[in-house]
Amino acid sequence: MSKLWVVVADQSKARIFTVADPRGALLGVGELEHPEARGLEQTLTSDRPGRSFDSKGQGRHSMGSEVEPGKQENVRFAKQIADHLQAAHEEGRCNRLLLVAGPPLLGMLRESLKSTSGMEISEIEKNLGQYNALEIRKHLPGRL
Repeated sequence: MSKLWVVVADQSKARIFTVADPRGALLGVGELEHPEARGLEQTLTSDRPGRSFDSKGQGRHSMGSEVEPGKQENVRFAKQIADHLQAAHEEGRCNRLLLVAGPPLLGMLRESLKSTSGMEISEIEKNLGQYNALEIRKHLPGRL
């Protein structure tokens, strides 16, 4: 029997559901939260970027970070979700996934789940994190 998990995620919360019947309602399995992603950009950085001299001449310029702090928090959360799903798969709790997330987070989840083998993964590119289970179900295929 297939053990499907539906993961509905946004930048700060991931809710995990399953279904008893392929056409049935979503049943809550768990939730992951990442409140750090809700922080303002100013609170995610410790101070202003450093300054550097040009290699030639007397000019100076500020140095930017390679990855913006907000995006880095999203990458961390995607990895946290992927680790949780991988562990559940290894424990035999799920063997199919339906990922539902907005485009940026969905891409990060896809990247984080690349190494997961033996699990069928489907995707829906929608940000449904603000909806309840009944509303989310309306946006999913009739038969899961």
